[in-house]
Amino acid sequence: MNVLLAIAVICAAFLGMELVAWAAHKFVMHGFLWTLHKDHHVKRPGFFEKNDAFFLIFAIPSWLCIMLGVIYASPVSILTGVGILIYGVAYFLVHEVLIHRRFKWFKNTRNVYFKAILRAHKMHHKKLEKEGGESFGMLIIHPKYIRQEWELKQKHKLQEQ
Repeated sequence: MNVLLAIAVICAAFLGMELVAWAAHKFVMHGFLWTLHKDHHVKRPGFFEKNDAFFLIFAIPSWLCIMLGVIYASPVSILTGVGILIYGVAYFLVHEVLIHRRFKWFKNTRNVYFKAILRAHKMHHKKLEKEGGESFGMLIIHPKYIRQEWELKQKHKLQEQ
């Protein structure tokens, strides 16, 4: 398989997972599986949450694609599984580490995009109920959050001068 085609398949799977994750978050997690997701919005003591079950739910398609791709010699299936896996790693780093600080690795980012992600997620968590939330995506967020963070950065630059 051509290297560029392989990269395209991985990227398509990665981007597709952002759309799947958005829809699952909005319609499944804030829908019929709210019982698993609720403790993510209403913090309880302890490291683990019921919400962590979604990690396994989202890992299954990656594992299946890779396993079945190996069994049936399907490079497209394997690469799709790899793209989903890379999305899972990005999810872990962005959502669990950067946003919720479950691991203290990225403490003080100044990156406008990462700060916008933090702002969008904070707006999502303003609602403690199942309905009425906003900003269900992780990496693709409304441009208003990026604009707000960019304006704040420019304002701070002017104040420093």
